[in-house]
Amino acid sequence: MRIEDVYIWDINAKWLGISPFQLMENAGAGVARVIEERFGKGLRIAVFSGTGNNGGDGFVAARHLSVENEVTLFLVGDEVKIRSAEAKHNWEILKGLDFVEIRILKDSTYIRSLDLSDFDVIVDALLGAGTRGEPREPIRSAIDKINEYAGKAKIVSVDLPSGYPSDVRVNCDFAVTFQWDKEEYEGFERVIAKIGYPREFYHLVGPGDVKFALRKKGEHKGQNGRLLIIGGSEDYFGAPYLAAKAAGYIVDLVYLVMPEYSARRINDPDLILRPVEGRNFAPEHVGGILELANKADAVVIGPGIGLKEETEAFVGEFVKRCEKPLVIDADALKAVAEDLSVLNGKIFVLTPHSGEFGLLFGVKPRGSLLEKAGLVKEKASEIRGTILLKGPYDIISDGKTWKYSRTGNQGMTTGGTGDVLAGLVGALLALGNPPLRAASVGAFLNGLAGDMVKEELGENFTAMEVAKKVPLAVNRVLNLQF
Repeated sequence: MRIEDVYIWDINAKWLGISPFQLMENAGAGVARVIEERFGKGLRIAVFSGTGNNGGDGFVAARHLSVENEVTLFLVGDEVKIRSAEAKHNWEILKGLDFVEIRILKDSTYIRSLDLSDFDVIVDALLGAGTRGEPREPIRSAIDKINEYAGKAKIVSVDLPSGYPSDVRVNCDFAVTFQWDKEEYEGFERVIAKIGYPREFYHLVGPGDVKFALRKKGEHKGQNGRLLIIGGSEDYFGAPYLAAKAAGYIVDLVYLVMPEYSARRINDPDLILRPVEGRNFAPEHVGGILELANKADAVVIGPGIGLKEETEAFVGEFVKRCEKPLVIDADALKAVAEDLSVLNGKIFVLTPHSGEFGLLFGVKPRGSLLEKAGLVKEKASEIRGTILLKGPYDIISDGKTWKYSRTGNQGMTTGGTGDVLAGLVGALLALGNPPLRAASVGAFLNGLAGDMVKEELGENFTAMEVAKKVPLAVNRVLNLQF
């Protein structure tokens, strides 16, 4: 797990009704429990808290430790700078207690004169994982003061040593980190304390995943994603248009390549239309479209592309030669099913429903969520790519881990919602997301947009209405309107 996952899980927790107050309570209680398990009770304990949420964890730990120990809480900074509601709440509780001594240290002058020689344990709750660079005063002096007692008192950090990874950091005996170990942490002992995240969080896609996936890269046109969509045929023109329409809300530029026969029916100034000769795609189109792909950050191929023999030959050759991240959807899945070796060495997402999955791998997903997820993970590992299995719960795996999204409703069985999904996944790939995240977040946003349509219209709606709800779904997530 990464530090980034901490923020994702905190947002997802709020979405599922697990409040920040609960998490802070569990975190602080976990720190207190580990200290008493390691060192016993009847101790003199100093807790150094900053004004952020790491300090809030320290407030809670001080309260729990005060039951059977003598606790002094040192607040490093001004209490008016305690900003989050949960940290303020726990600070006010602490101030109302008679058996926790509180000392407020507003500047480094007060800190340098401290004598901590009577304390058995010093708890470092000054800074959390979100800080950057070397600590500034008065936190820096507090770190220096704590380090004076390294080897004399036991020093326990909350989540990580304050100041880490800079050279100015607390020299702790160990840190109590929450829920899981973080792959970025090194050079200090860690004890893991569970804080109430349910098992679902290891797999469930939520709004926290979306916020990180939608981070912008630049301020100029094209810097925030260029997507190429290849689709359409003499029989279909709506499918690639739906994919392009949805993607256009996420990336800066969408290039839509279609046979000229169906391209004549598209008139949308938001899209860059690039028709090719004829009624269907054929092998002779590969070279020119590969040149277009060189201008894009990712490619979607398949919506409405059809099953003509020449089209299947085109798909196989294009996929084999394309060097950009790919979303392979709809009839393009059937084309590559005949020779999965064209995927070798590629970065790609396959987006099959159950029937297409069976065509690709010779077995249909059946059984429970865990059984289906196991099969998707197995096949993703075999082909060394990412699979998004569409269904009542969308299941996504890159062969190493698996995710699932439970947004969406029965109204999304209407034709075209899979095309919207393909466009969203492609757009998220074009933003630079790894395939697992692009596919997971695409599934979540597609389902959320569908749920928002259902709120207005019930379960009778069209795919275009889902596509048009994408920017509102994005806005709901970014503003955490849940």
